[in-house]
Amino acid sequence: MTAPARSDDDFARRVQAFERIHAGADSRELVANLATRAEFLDGGERRYPVSVDDGDVGGNAWVCSPRTTYGDYASEEAVRYAPPAAAPLLRAAGRGLDGWLRRAGIDRAVAINNWWLSTNLYPRWRPGSAARLLRGALQRWPDHAVWLRSLNRDQHADWLAECEALGFALIPSRQVYLFRDVAALAQRRHNLRIDLKLAARQPRRVRDADIGADDYARIAWLYQRLYMDKYSAFNPRYGERFLREWHRAGLLRFDGFRDEAGQLICIAGVFGFGGTLTTPIVGYDTALPQPLGLYRLLTATTFERAIAGGDTVNFSAGAAGFKRLRGGEPSIEYSAVYARHMPARTRRALAALSLLTRRVGVPIMRRFGL
Repeated sequence: MTAPARSDDDFARRVQAFERIHAGADSRELVANLATRAEFLDGGERRYPVSVDDGDVGGNAWVCSPRTTYGDYASEEAVRYAPPAAAPLLRAAGRGLDGWLRRAGIDRAVAINNWWLSTNLYPRWRPGSAARLLRGALQRWPDHAVWLRSLNRDQHADWLAECEALGFALIPSRQVYLFRDVAALAQRRHNLRIDLKLAARQPRRVRDADIGADDYARIAWLYQRLYMDKYSAFNPRYGERFLREWHRAGLLRFDGFRDEAGQLICIAGVFGFGGTLTTPIVGYDTALPQPLGLYRLLTATTFERAIAGGDTVNFSAGAAGFKRLRGGEPSIEYSAVYARHMPARTRRALAALSLLTRRVGVPIMRRFGL
């Protein structure tokens, strides 16, 4: 079997596993702050997961809510990185932006190939892939805008080119970091080489097969300590059931470390196919001393997987300085959105959002290395 055929089979198996878990289920029983419906769309050669949102659900996790992504979450990030004196003005502006996006109905949206993760991975592009998906989506959901998240020009140039030709608007969302040929990077980048050696020396290493039934609640707690308590309540709040079912279905592979009592102190959950890995689940006990280097250890375990499989790592956004030191290449990530059939207020809001993020957001991301 050729490599592209294996990649397509791998993608199909993951879609089937996702469907077994999510089809017909209440999304909030798996991810407490995520209100969406999991449906599926046949794109001709492949079947894709689709998140369907009917709009106006306050506080929805950003992975399925454009309003949260470009409103509440973006405003929160702006406050985080701005001088303290600017915070009140930014918060007021954020409230105004959120109200504008809500009135525009921006959350009446279907997102194709949306896996409810911070970074969605895409199968190999084929001519006409985006056109077939767009036709199918417009037939099934004619009063929803059509979105494709997590596209970058380094990995998805063909997807983006076809989307632009079809009339999709491109809206930048964040700057992600790509690690290609990690084995070669480890020879050139001192920090990466040291991290790999540090992880290799650690006792009480936890590999995927070591995860037991009693660990899932702890994994959920470690993830929430970092992503929810330290970063943002708009990140998806993955629960114990979600983590257990995704792991048992083979959608997540775990790596971590335990303390002397056998309790997990840090965990990384890897999702991957088609030659790319991403790590949507990262968690550690933030009360433990920083010199333990738990984040370094966790990223090293993902790098080990990439070296073993010859994979690229998309390490998402955040911790920019850390990732650059280890050879991460910055790449602007976009959402492609088709809204020509939507009401004028929605079209105007999306056009303005695309212009604002391109002219203001992207220069800020690049200037400050976010």
